Amino acid sequence: MAEAAKDPAKLPPGIAPGLDTKETFNASGATFPNGCHIAEIEIDPDSGTTSILRYTVVDDFGVTINPMMLEGQVHGGVVQGIGQALLEETVYDNDSGQLLSGTFMDYAMPRADNLPNFSFTTRNVPCKANPLGVKGAGEAGAVGAPPALINAIVDALHHKGVRHVDMPATPSRVWQALHAAG
Repeated sequence: MAEAAKDPAKLPPGIAPGLDTKETFNASGATFPNGCHIAEIEIDPDSGTTSILRYTVVDDFGVTINPMMLEGQVHGGVVQGIGQALLEETVYDNDSGQLLSGTFMDYAMPRADNLPNFSFTTRNVPCKANPLGVKGAGEAGAVGAPPALINAIVDALHHKGVRHVDMPATPSRVWQALHAAG
């Protein structure tokens, strides 16, 4: 930028030289990432415990500026989604309304032993709605994980008559759904 500030010939048309400037960019349209999450699970019918054997993510974020940061962001989002789908539940006392899961001793959060290694790849197609060709990635992991896991659970138990399991699909809920279906 310093060179462009010194030499007006290096600046885009209509931009005055100098270090102080204000520009506005209006995108021609919204940007949307695309992706697919696949969860391979195993369910213990005696306890209702769901184990994630493999977890695969393929996403399209357009042009990737920092691949390592992007992968970390997707991994963190997937962990958040796993927590939402399988573990995290806010529980209140039915009579008093008192929060019963107010500490991390009572509120189940995902930990390393709940998580598989992730397979993450991108198949990026540059976005045409902005000059960088980028698409958003902020919620991609957290948005894809819950439906991937719940659908995997229902698919695994479908032959037993289970058609629905509420989130979080705790071992107790999975066991109850399995035994209620017969």
